[in-house]
Amino acid sequence: MKIKSMSLGPLGTNCYLVYDSKDAVIFDPGGEAEKIIAFLDEQQVQPVAICLTHAHFDHIGAVDELRKHYVIDVYLHELEQSWLNEPSLNRSLAFTRKEVKTNPPECLLKPGDMKLANFQFEVIHTPGHSPGSVSFIFHEEQFMISGDVLFQQGVGRTDLPGGSTAVLMESIKNQLFTFPNNWNVYPGHGEKTTIGLEKSNNPYIQI
Repeated sequence: MKIKSMSLGPLGTNCYLVYDSKDAVIFDPGGEAEKIIAFLDEQQVQPVAICLTHAHFDHIGAVDELRKHYVIDVYLHELEQSWLNEPSLNRSLAFTRKEVKTNPPECLLKPGDMKLANFQFEVIHTPGHSPGSVSFIFHEEQFMISGDVLFQQGVGRTDLPGGSTAVLMESIKNQLFTFPNNWNVYPGHGEKTTIGLEKSNNPYIQI
């Protein structure tokens, strides 16, 4: 299994493509669908689903184009299922003065184990940045896709609707920080990090 990071869309959101020799899962396609399609064509792999850590506009900009191109389902936590087609909730109007709207998700994410093609991972609910934020945990490969919950020496903002600093800290300390220090963290923005580095160096978190 391999993971490809692509910084896409108006805020340079990290889209992650987790793939093997024939299949892929797309995580948080924030924009520029043509770049995602070109990479997948180059690797000669077919995506089986789009999974979203949450539904803010900068994480969903290429959802509909990819969904239609590949005829695949979109997965999102139920607390944000109405956000995809509501610019006031996904914050696109507030930030860009342009509406970002997609069709609702076909499938709702629930905490627990998940299998798509040959990809097995766990979904954990990590609210705080937004009420339906989730993180995707790849146990065998020892990495997580954390969305806008935990960054390299940073954390997700909590001043948007449904955000809470106290809840975010609970998600980080009581869930993400329970994983081993050597695990890689792939965040929604910026460079990858590890659990151990964030425990010792993240200025926004006090253990």
